[in-house]
Amino acid sequence: MVCWPRRWWLVLTVSLVLVLAVIQWAICALTFASAPAAEYSQLWGRHGELWQAGSRLPDFSFAGYHRGDDPIPDIEVVTDVTDFGADGGDNDDDTEAFRNAIRATRRGAILIPTGRYVISDLVAINKPGIVLRGAGPEKTILYFPRDLEDVRPNMGTTTSGRPTSNYSWSGGFLQIDGRDNGKELANIVEPADRGRRRIKVDRPENFRRGMSVRVELRDDASQSLIKYLYAGETGATDKLRALRRRTDFVARVAKIDKESVVIDRPLPFAIQLAWQPTVYAFVPNVSEVGIEQLGFEFPHRPYAGHFTERGANAIALVDVCDCWVRDIRIHNCDSGIFVTGRFCSLDGIAVTSDRQRDQQRNSTGHHGIQVTGDDNLVRDFDFQTRFIHDLTVAHCHGNVFCDGRGEDLSLDHHKYAPYANLFTNLDAGAGTQLWVCGGGAALGKNCAAWGTFWRITAARPLAWPPERFAPELINIVGLTTEQSSVRRPQGRWFEAIAPDQLEPKNLWQAQLVRRLRRPVGRRATK
Repeated sequence: MVCWPRRWWLVLTVSLVLVLAVIQWAICALTFASAPAAEYSQLWGRHGELWQAGSRLPDFSFAGYHRGDDPIPDIEVVTDVTDFGADGGDNDDDTEAFRNAIRATRRGAILIPTGRYVISDLVAINKPGIVLRGAGPEKTILYFPRDLEDVRPNMGTTTSGRPTSNYSWSGGFLQIDGRDNGKELANIVEPADRGRRRIKVDRPENFRRGMSVRVELRDDASQSLIKYLYAGETGATDKLRALRRRTDFVARVAKIDKESVVIDRPLPFAIQLAWQPTVYAFVPNVSEVGIEQLGFEFPHRPYAGHFTERGANAIALVDVCDCWVRDIRIHNCDSGIFVTGRFCSLDGIAVTSDRQRDQQRNSTGHHGIQVTGDDNLVRDFDFQTRFIHDLTVAHCHGNVFCDGRGEDLSLDHHKYAPYANLFTNLDAGAGTQLWVCGGGAALGKNCAAWGTFWRITAARPLAWPPERFAPELINIVGLTTEQSSVRRPQGRWFEAIAPDQLEPKNLWQAQLVRRLRRPVGRRATK
């Protein structure tokens, strides 16, 4: 055996360490060289250092369940639908068994075991704390042999007077129904700028710290509120009725003094006294309701086209708060999900279809997901088919659509002044109908001010939308495009950053992490 001097062993060890360090450095250098350099928007910066409340970039971090503060919980199972007569192994009607299970459950999750269950009529949940949970969207299937129009007739007309079912744009076989029972608290007695948190009220004694409040504005005869929400570029608004010329917003009371209330989030609009600003308590009567791990299937039949829909619709969330739909698949629907609630989350939604497509629009249904409530989150969706309107917003604000993809996504802004909604980190697929929108005549432009479109990829170059889509005061950052950047602080904002280089990719998540100052999870246990 050769005995090496101790100093030689030391030299050999140090040499090996240096060689390994050089190899590791070379690998890192090659990796860094092959990766595109990150670029940051001048509206946000690297970590939000360029952003401030009241800027043209809204704060979207309050969207979703519990205002983004908490992940969706896993609720303990307390009931099983098979104990009420439901059978996933036959062709008998299971509707009444589902209703009885819901009636018998005070709070908790209702298990729907593996099987195929027939639902022939609307199943409603109108109390808090109920969760319908399957064994997975490929294992627990709810089958709907009839349309809502067959079992609950609800014919109406379009804005142009064409007869059609109201289920063309609303309703679902699983429906969560609620309402806001809040009463008036005070009038706002002083104007406030957008982005402010302090509002001066005439009855501060009616408030308490931590309570949820709703600030409502109503338009005047000159439509000055609508003009403000469209940044002065409304388009025709002759048919906008007074009910649709309102907007509101929900926050929590952080502080109260002799004349003012301080809320915990920035105002998404300015306050003018001409808009009769009023504060109400926000008291939703239905919350903490979930629909999860289920498959929804409708009969295989050709899609006859726009406004022929009769209600092969899966889910509707109506005037509820802090509810969720997650891990579901919807097959062969007219429309997937309608949401008019607040702070609700849709997470993990797959939509598929075997239907023959209509020849005019190459679509298998009407609305994929439509949101007309505020501060909702639609996350991780996969549209494996094409709708006339894939993602729809109308008369709403603060909603976020992120981490999703589609065959050929349309970001349908359906008029009535949908402002300050966010579409971020999306794969638009073919990219032929990104700005294709619906909505009746003389109801304003499709999108109102502060709409934000952040990191959207497509198979072909995308461009600034047509003039009829929106006012100049919207934000487009990081599209697949061949256009050049245009950055006008009070006008058009188009940052032509390559999507692969834009950081952060998901603006909502970056804003939420910045606000909470901690990582963001997706699940919790209760």
